[in-house]
Parts: sequence; C-alpha cells; structure tokens
Amino acid sequence: MGKKKRPGGGFGGGMPGGAGGMSGMMAQLQKMQKDMADAQAALEHETVEVSVGGGALTIVITGHQRIQSIKINPDVLDTSDPEWVTDLQDLLQSAVNQAIEQSQAMAAEKMERITGGLGSMPGLGGLLG
Repeated sequence: MGKKKRPGGGFGGGMPGGAGGMSGMMAQLQKMQKDMADAQAALEHETVEVSVGGGALTIVITGHQRIQSIKINPDVLDTSDPEWVTDLQDLLQSAVNQAIEQSQAMAAEKMERITGGLGSMPGLGGLLG
C-alpha cells in the first residue's frame, strides 16, 4: 500500500492547513512585529522612578533607558559630613544602576506580553527582533 497522491500533486502529510496555514502564520508574525514596534515606540514615553538614600536622590528614566531627570533632596544629605560628596556619588551610581535595571525589566515585560516567549524559540530570534 503506497501513499495516495492528492489532487494538485504531492503526497499526504506536511503542514496542517497547507498554504493557508502558512500565510496565516506569516500574518500573525507580521502583526506581532508591528505590535513590538508599537511597544518599542511607547517605551520612549513610559517611565520608571527610582529613589535611593531615603529620598536623597530620585531618578526618572524612560523605557529606552534615557534619564529624564535627577533630583537631589539637599534636606536628606548631610553636607557637614566630610564624605558627603562620596556618599552622593555612591547614591547616584546606585540609583542609575537600579533605574536602568527597572527600565530594562519594564521593557522586557512589555515585549514578553506580545511575544509570549517566542523570542526564545530557536530560529525565531531574527524574525521577532
């Protein structure tokens, strides 16, 4: 018993849905790419606020990791301490690093909602990015 030939050539098997299934998948991928581009554009305007040192320093950063503002609260800083400049520098470094991490996490979460984890599938990295 051999395989039966389908009308139009070819044998049974292959992808379910034939060419229609493939075009549907391509349409879904194109929609996902558009949604990702829209989300990337929106991240430019979405922000994260990070405060360190009991409110001594506050940073606002966008989803594109661009710092919008840095506020220093002089009432919280002890400028009579000879190490106050070093303390401020340490706070600034900590705040910037935390702000970047939180901004990246926000962006990753937004993309994850769109891709549903597809970006980690082998072979799809170039299609979705």
